[in-house]
Amino acid sequence: MSLYSTRRQMIAMTGAALWAGAVRANPTEPVATRTMEGRAFASHWRITAPAHVDLERHRANIDALLARIDVQMSPWRDDSEITGFNLTQRERAVSPDTALVARAALDIARDSGGWFDPTVGPLVAQWGFGRISGSHAGRWEGLAVSGDSLRKDDAGLTMDLCGIAKGRALDLLATYLCDAGETAFLVDLGGELKSEGLHPEGRPWQIAVEDPRPSHNGPAFGLRLPDGMAVATSGLRSQSYELDGQRYGHIIDPHHARPSDGSAASVSVLDAEGMVADGWATALAAAGEQGPQIAQSNGISALFLFNTAGGLTPQTTGGFDRYIL
Repeated sequence: MSLYSTRRQMIAMTGAALWAGAVRANPTEPVATRTMEGRAFASHWRITAPAHVDLERHRANIDALLARIDVQMSPWRDDSEITGFNLTQRERAVSPDTALVARAALDIARDSGGWFDPTVGPLVAQWGFGRISGSHAGRWEGLAVSGDSLRKDDAGLTMDLCGIAKGRALDLLATYLCDAGETAFLVDLGGELKSEGLHPEGRPWQIAVEDPRPSHNGPAFGLRLPDGMAVATSGLRSQSYELDGQRYGHIIDPHHARPSDGSAASVSVLDAEGMVADGWATALAAAGEQGPQIAQSNGISALFLFNTAGGLTPQTTGGFDRYIL
């Protein structure tokens, strides 16, 4: 099975927290774009570019790129590098890209005060959202990256990169297209997006942030996505269930070993790297009400949508408000 088979597949199936082309400067004029779509990680991908661009010439290379990432980092595959590490006693060599993503995950774990914790895979599974098994969780300090090897100080520790690996795949897709000579496009990988250049209308690419409340359909905000920037969203709308009057979501609070309380209905993060945006969106969603302070102290550009008695209350950090339409 693939990288996000259960943990995030519902995000893609419901359109994620973000979608391309939802906001247009002049809806009465035709948009001179074309799209190419495909499937990966039990999710979808879509590339939008000017109408004259031959996107199909890239399909085979894109499929190969995404398949490689799946083999490297999917906890749903018995033959993946990350599964091999989780089953080993102490140390295992991995590809440079897996090592890079693991190093970024541990950096965000440190800088967020442990709100992003790649050892929570067994807790994710315990609450019905994953398949990683292990005897320990919530102790990211026990993991390390040395060169192209992953290490752990206890055989029961595991590493789960699902909260950051899709962002790395987004970065690699955009890099591939740039290296292939494309100068203007919008990449959507399961609801995480990255832009290059301008829309054919001469404006920034425009997207929308979905209203995260289950009872509300449609966008909450429109965004102008700056050239070369990525945006990722984490929230509870798409993967949650109700039991005995209590709603449980897939975002784990690592400090209390249980699903996040959902006070932050969704968090969207802007960054030049999709990998960084992805990891920080996960961390800040888990942190809930503490999220804005953590984002501010780390210089993170984020949009928080909080559930309050009066409805949905937005809060921004790091200049995110400059990009809201």
